[in-house]
Amino acid sequence: MKLEIVARAGEIFSGTVKEIVVPAYDGELGILPGRAPILAVLKPGTVRYVTQTGEREEIRVGKGFLTVDHDEVMIVVENYKE
Repeated sequence: MKLEIVARAGEIFSGTVKEIVVPAYDGELGILPGRAPILAVLKPGTVRYVTQTGEREEIRVGKGFLTVDHDEVMIVVENYKE
């Protein structure tokens, strides 16, 4: 899947990943390839993802939203911490 994470300051991450977990308002939301299209509101928390090489990464984010469409995931947040 293609993942893009952006904040007001600019792009935080762009790349291909195997799986993603985000802090949605109604609980953690896991995303795998082939996921049906979705729009979700995010609360402050940690976005976790696994890169194509198997590395586990995480980024602390503020409020925002996520869209998933045809294995393309876009996360837009107010702020973040590495």
